[in-house]
Amino acid sequence: MPKLCANLTMLFNEVPFMDRFAAAAKAGFKGVEYLFPYEYDKQALADALKKHNLVQVLHNLPAGNWAAGERGIGCHSHRVAEFKEGVGSAIEYATALGCKQVNCLAGIRPPHVEPLEARETFIRNLQYAAPKFKDAGIKLLIEPINTRDIPGFFLNYTAQAADIIKAVGSDNLFIQYDIYHAQIMEGDLSRTIEANLSLIPHMQLADNPGRHEPGTGEINYPWLFNHIDKIGYTGWIGCEYKPAGNTEAGLGWIKPYL
Repeated sequence: MPKLCANLTMLFNEVPFMDRFAAAAKAGFKGVEYLFPYEYDKQALADALKKHNLVQVLHNLPAGNWAAGERGIGCHSHRVAEFKEGVGSAIEYATALGCKQVNCLAGIRPPHVEPLEARETFIRNLQYAAPKFKDAGIKLLIEPINTRDIPGFFLNYTAQAADIIKAVGSDNLFIQYDIYHAQIMEGDLSRTIEANLSLIPHMQLADNPGRHEPGTGEINYPWLFNHIDKIGYTGWIGCEYKPAGNTEAGLGWIKPYL
């Protein structure tokens, strides 16, 4: 049975962010994830987790100016110092929240940066970050993202992520496998997950098209959940989808799994 956590950036937007912990717990979730914790007080977040008996499953490294359209700085050769500063902030927050996984967004490749330079920058940044997260007892993840939703995003395919992990040479670097992004970019979900299972400690889901809840699109989630169980996946799966309507009204699909 899949171990599902609520993405509080995407779900329960009917209430303010700090109230979403209670909403997730009421709906039956045991874990939560969200994009970024940095605008909130660490203790307030930790208290919300404790109060509602929730596990903080994942959050991202600082990713530049999100409101202005930036989607990570991992491949930005002119922002290495900022990236390194973000590593420290991410470790500080993850430690305070008991979060054992942090995702690093590669970012949109700047027009003036050639693909090879972007790749080399991303590799060097990960070589810096991975051991620091390991020392803190935290897994570092990288996530392939589709270029339809985020044109120009540098990391797009599972094989590309595995190749970068090999180049980095760390035993503390893994793939965050987002089923929605993977369906758009490469399909062949079940075989790709199975072939890369040792590199995948965390997944995320949404249906396609629309990025809504499972059952609204083309992905056969009941079959895929059974397959993931069969091959021995034991990590969390983050529900990172845009509810087609009210969040609670759209949670019928999840009741057999909570």
